Amino acid sequence: MARVLVVEDRESLRRMLERALAEEGHAVVAVDDAPPALAALAGAPFDLVLTDLKLPGGSGLDVLAAARARRPPPPVLVMTAYGTVAAAVAAMKLGAADFLEKPVEIAELYRRVAELTGKSTPAEVFAPPGAPPIVGSHPRLRAALRLLERVAPTDSTVLLTGASGTGKELFARALHALSPRAKGPFVAVNCAAIPESLIETELFGHERGAFTGADRRRLGRFELARGGTLLLDEIGELPLAVQAKVLRVLDGGRFERVGGGEPLASDARVVAATNRDLAEMAATGAFRRDLLFRLEIFPIALPSLAERPGDLPALCRHLLERLAGRHGADAPELEPAALERLERASWPGNVRQLANVLERAVILHPGERLGAAAVEALLAQSAAGEAAGELERLRAALAASGGDKRRAAEALGWSYRKVLARVREHDLEGFPRYRG
Repeated sequence: MARVLVVEDRESLRRMLERALAEEGHAVVAVDDAPPALAALAGAPFDLVLTDLKLPGGSGLDVLAAARARRPPPPVLVMTAYGTVAAAVAAMKLGAADFLEKPVEIAELYRRVAELTGKSTPAEVFAPPGAPPIVGSHPRLRAALRLLERVAPTDSTVLLTGASGTGKELFARALHALSPRAKGPFVAVNCAAIPESLIETELFGHERGAFTGADRRRLGRFELARGGTLLLDEIGELPLAVQAKVLRVLDGGRFERVGGGEPLASDARVVAATNRDLAEMAATGAFRRDLLFRLEIFPIALPSLAERPGDLPALCRHLLERLAGRHGADAPELEPAALERLERASWPGNVRQLANVLERAVILHPGERLGAAAVEALLAQSAAGEAAGELERLRAALAASGGDKRRAAEALGWSYRKVLARVREHDLEGFPRYRG
């Protein structure tokens, strides 16, 4: 039995929720507005909070904030009107565990409450046919997957946000596999990996003779993705001039090859992904505000690995099996103490960093039983590799910006202060002009 706080101003729905949860054996406290909800949260602890977002005397976000301030914080399940995806996404960013759309279906209510109160375990693997599996059962991950399932059958533009290594390309591939375009091509382009001088040609193609060396017509990614899905990964790295051309495609469905004057129709569904704060970039003029509005039609925020530590054992099992198969080796076995040490790690590189650590384990310790000490050594090697990779990225960004530290910070997605600190730490003041 769980102690549940229900916050809903519509009396008929509040009574229905109270009755349905009580029939499942839960102890229910039901209130009709934010102020009594905050008063209830100041008293005895709750195991779950179920709140509407729109309340007459406040906001469900106020209830969410009060619940998050409790120690330990109870999971919060927010209720949203049908189709108000933006409200659900905003609540998830602020720490809501999951969302439930109105009109509320009792069977779905029971399932979500059971998951959030530990009375049931959701499936650990989400694997649509034709797409790599997404592993994890944390409510925030499952909520993101539900959003994906809702938007996949449409042709809407989707914006995937989350730190590097959280699985944005996996989500994009799953979205493509669940869409009516599944039989068409899936084309991914990393906007951060293409030099600024080539990005327009890469996306839109060019005509023969468009510039020196253009000895033949070349199709761009928008044409190659015709009938399918185009993933614009790290879209925050696009130059402003190219952002304008992407906006034109999203608004009017037309583009031109470089050196061509004939408008071409685009038939590619666009999925954008970023680890940058595009709203902050738009405020400083580094990203077009009108393009941001166009991309934010359907945003999906992916949780970091640190936000879902309970998923780590399942992720380790899946990754070790996959990596062992790739290397033709027996997967090592992780002792409970080893898993506990992995769960305590901060994982700034998220699932990608975890996969790197486990790949090292497969190569160095095939078929062995690994304890905490062995995992500690693997984590130390990972930290050393991360530091070396950071230095390499900093040097590359400084070289590309001609030593302009603000531009380097923008390219890296770092704060200007962090770039200054790393430049001093690695003796890179004046680089690249004073060194070859």
